[in-house]
Amino acid sequence: MFVKLNERVYLNLDKITRIKIDEVQDGIRIRFYEGNEQVAKSRKFDTVQNAQKWIENELKREVIA
Repeated sequence: MFVKLNERVYLNLDKITRIKIDEVQDGIRIRFYEGNEQVAKSRKFDTVQNAQKWIENELKREVIA
């Protein structure tokens, strides 16, 4: 199942093994991994809660569809 990460990137959720919310110097990002390799990262978020809401809303919508 593919999920649209942004206007240019689609993720194959069947291959994603880990999703991590990471605090970096310029903000908070969601990182997507296949095994040990990072394959994508999200846009910046202001808070961890906003990142968690984005994950829940985007992935729930795609899983239900």
